[in-house]
Amino acid sequence: MSTKLTFKILSREQQHSAYDWLNVECGSDRVGKVRGLINNKLLTINSIYIFPEFEGNGYGEEVVEMFKSKFDTIVADRVRHTAIGFWERMGFKDSYDGNYVWNRGLRKRRQ
Repeated sequence: MSTKLTFKILSREQQHSAYDWLNVECGSDRVGKVRGLINNKLLTINSIYIFPEFEGNGYGEEVVEMFKSKFDTIVADRVRHTAIGFWERMGFKDSYDGNYVWNRGLRKRRQ
């Protein structure tokens, strides 16, 4: 990627929404969006959507890595069967309830 991604979090209060939203931008282009819930150092991701014309550039992975630097625990909520490989590559573990979880504390203890 030649241009660094930037992120803009739009809180539930700002959007009058039940979710927090994150716009994903690359230069002047909005390349995707994330829907989730932020609760202190816990992030629940309901969806990551990279717009079709920007898929295949590693933007989804970069978004998740940015989240890992900001949150202690991340839950990928109700992961679709077709997305399991993505979440596993990103270091998330199956919680056997349809969700995949990454936890900074568990990661440190295993190293």
